[in-house]
Amino acid sequence: MKKLSVVLLAIIGVSSCSSPTHFNVLTEQQKVVDKQFIEQANNDFSAHWLSPQLIVLPKSKSLTTTLLVGGTKPQSLTLSAVTMPHYVTHKFSHLIDFQAYRLNEPVSDIKSWIKQPLLVKRTLANQKNSFSQIQIGHLLDALYTSGTNDANELSDLGATSHKQGTQFKLWAPTAQSVSVLVYDAQQSAPAQQYSMTFNEITGTWQYQSANALTHHYYQYQLSVYHPKTKQIESLTVTDPYSLSLSSNSQLSQVVQLSDQASKPSGWDTQPNVTVENPVDNIFYETHIRDFSASDNTVSSPAVKGKYQAFSEKNSDGIKHLKSLRVAGINTVHLLPAFDIGTVNEDANTVLTLDSSIAQLCQEKPSLRVCTSNNTTTIRHYLQSLAPLNEEQQAVVSAMRQLDDYNWGYDPYHYTVPEGSYAINNDGTARIKEFRQMVMSLHELGFRVVMDVVYNHTHQAGINNTSVLDKIVPNYYHRLDPINGQIAQSTCCDNTATERAMMEKLMVDSLVVWAKEYKIDGFRFDLMAHQPKEAMLRARQAVLQVDNDNYFYGEGWNFGEVANNQRFVQASQLELGGTGIGTFTDRLRDAVRGGAFNATGQGIRKSQGIGSGLLTSPNELTITANRDDYLLKMDQLRISLAGNLRQFPLIDRHGKSVTGEQVPYGNQPTGYAGRPSDTINYVSKHDNQTLWDNNQYRLPYGMSTQDRVRLHAQSLSYPLLAQGIPFIHMGSELLRSKSFLRDSYDYGDWFNRVDFSKQSNNYNVGLPPADKDKANWTLIKTLIEKNQGRDIPQSHNIAYSDGVFKEFVNIRMTNPVFRLNSQEEVIKQVRFINTGIHQKDGLIAMQIDAAPNTSQQSVVVLFNASENQQSLAFDKASDYQLHPVQQTGVDKKLQQTKVESKRFVIPALSTVVFVKK
Repeated sequence: MKKLSVVLLAIIGVSSCSSPTHFNVLTEQQKVVDKQFIEQANNDFSAHWLSPQLIVLPKSKSLTTTLLVGGTKPQSLTLSAVTMPHYVTHKFSHLIDFQAYRLNEPVSDIKSWIKQPLLVKRTLANQKNSFSQIQIGHLLDALYTSGTNDANELSDLGATSHKQGTQFKLWAPTAQSVSVLVYDAQQSAPAQQYSMTFNEITGTWQYQSANALTHHYYQYQLSVYHPKTKQIESLTVTDPYSLSLSSNSQLSQVVQLSDQASKPSGWDTQPNVTVENPVDNIFYETHIRDFSASDNTVSSPAVKGKYQAFSEKNSDGIKHLKSLRVAGINTVHLLPAFDIGTVNEDANTVLTLDSSIAQLCQEKPSLRVCTSNNTTTIRHYLQSLAPLNEEQQAVVSAMRQLDDYNWGYDPYHYTVPEGSYAINNDGTARIKEFRQMVMSLHELGFRVVMDVVYNHTHQAGINNTSVLDKIVPNYYHRLDPINGQIAQSTCCDNTATERAMMEKLMVDSLVVWAKEYKIDGFRFDLMAHQPKEAMLRARQAVLQVDNDNYFYGEGWNFGEVANNQRFVQASQLELGGTGIGTFTDRLRDAVRGGAFNATGQGIRKSQGIGSGLLTSPNELTITANRDDYLLKMDQLRISLAGNLRQFPLIDRHGKSVTGEQVPYGNQPTGYAGRPSDTINYVSKHDNQTLWDNNQYRLPYGMSTQDRVRLHAQSLSYPLLAQGIPFIHMGSELLRSKSFLRDSYDYGDWFNRVDFSKQSNNYNVGLPPADKDKANWTLIKTLIEKNQGRDIPQSHNIAYSDGVFKEFVNIRMTNPVFRLNSQEEVIKQVRFINTGIHQKDGLIAMQIDAAPNTSQQSVVVLFNASENQQSLAFDKASDYQLHPVQQTGVDKKLQQTKVESKRFVIPALSTVVFVKK
């Protein structure tokens, strides 16, 4: 092997790390030399080292191709071009057009080289050289996870205590040295630093203390080459396998989750809430802070927005949850509750609506209100402003980085409860408070599902809340194949769950939540950014500790992984038949209208069955594009049948088709193989609330009563569909965010939920400019022309809540709405009023009871018209209005008629007839 020229001088490093090592102190001159070496590649990261013997690069007419290794022992190796191996076509399909190169070097040498800067040099015909840095993520998998007893089989990563002491174990195969810094349990004394030993087989660093260090805090220090800065960095970082943290996640803590000290009283004997089948779930999506932040009936202001609010006895929120449970809702879905990187956990240094204007002005003096030392609270100031004033959104926007609000899609540590929801967030206290919340919900009769976000991290590189990318740079994240930039199609730094140790981190984390926190199911954010096989393996691991745990998530197909570019995705079309549920945009768009990114009149023109496509003459008449309208009707029918691929239907053209033959853009409407593949919803945390969405689209002259009726009907579709209903917290209360499209960090003002049913939070200010300024003109027009018809009163909210609970009750008391297989749905469900001559705005669904079951045959009529409608039905007299609706809160249903051969139903009504 030839040595490189002197410009590749010493990158101080360790080529063999089998014994305890100490940090290397680099001089500034050495760092400059290191950068000069690697900066020859500029922003080119197009070389991919896939296995010890294989490197691939974009095709070129180079004369020679050379691997360059930096460090104290620089190396230069000539690479030989070979035919691309067949397995690359399947495993790395996004690289199949590259050129393959082979090398034959000892694995032990390669394991030392990956700790140094790496380049590939190509000499072209004109004798000019081009350089590329190397992506080594797949190589690390080949080196450390391809065997039967290596890194991804480890069961003891992180800090584990035994009688012999505490073991610290960190997977960091590219680090040159690692130490663990151990603090006392009070975080008061200086840290003790212990060098860790490297294991060449697993790529892990390990230290075993002589004494158990339970409740002690710790960090890791690494010396590692980082491509972001192009130099060796000495980095201090928390543990990606943390199970407990100090306040604001500064330090990891050694804990044993089995210790009684971290459990609330009764934890081990709490009820195990079960469902017979996944389709027996109804998910109620709940943001932990939203649940109680505006509830003045909690026992103490300190409880507002906290885990503890779910253990209240008589708050408005708890009373409402109890009433939902009586109706039949059985599962609370929590928005992310793991440790996040965006919220300051120190309650003494964050602003709330009850902080003073003066406090806000200290941080944001340029605000219009900052003209004097104003001791008025922010809340009172916002309340004093006219509803369409622009100042509310300006103040709330200014608070974004200063308050304690976020939805939580900003992962910092995946397996520790978020501290801002805890009254005491230091150490095991937050664990105990989280567990108390879960136990309280179980005692109320609810299962608990948690929203998890393994598809991205809050930060990467050497930024403050970066963890994974500091420890093994460029491994845990998905990189652009040419420039090496981390993909951000999800919003943030996308993780590469196709890598073995990222998948392992996800699986290990899920098992902890299921086993140690008794989480009954998981909703996966942007799940299609993860491999289908990884999701199936994760579910299998979780089912080993909780045999009725349920997985579901967002199966949207987009970004750098779209159309299975890098792996078979966990997407809608790929997961059909697996029983892992995906949200269906088919039902959502058919009911409320599509174009969720539209603005201005684009929103108003995008209609759905439940948002303005009415049959009476008005400005939004369906006659403009009747075929599109009838297509939405067919899409909705397939959605009501569980989005099943093989469900038969007579379509709008009179043809016999199946669910997958009904188009949804360039995709099939039906993609599911079983009902539990489908999550049905018309509103969730994303996009405008159902109420706000409808106000954008409804005719100006529509009465308040009809707006509320149409809202309630919109919720009836997911509740009476095959599959699993998903309900956005407060949508039954006409919840509004004052038109705000994306409220993820816009605080309590726009995200308020009023469980006392006095207000729905509509028209409390223009939505923030950076999200919705393009809609301000339309919003002002709506408010002016609607003349208060879009502002519901408390009796409207109570009505909506009552009708909603009746639909829940109807679903949960008749198994015919919860069929468990595609075969049952095809056999028992059919639609009337289909084909060419169908009546507009009327969907008629008949579900026959199976023999020898507790099911009751039903006919459900969804009349989205502003007019009364009738349906011919030969044996109508065999049916009667459902008893729940006979005595229900919707008195207009008393106009319903059951005649010998037809049903007559009121306008804007969903009516359930049950066989006598």
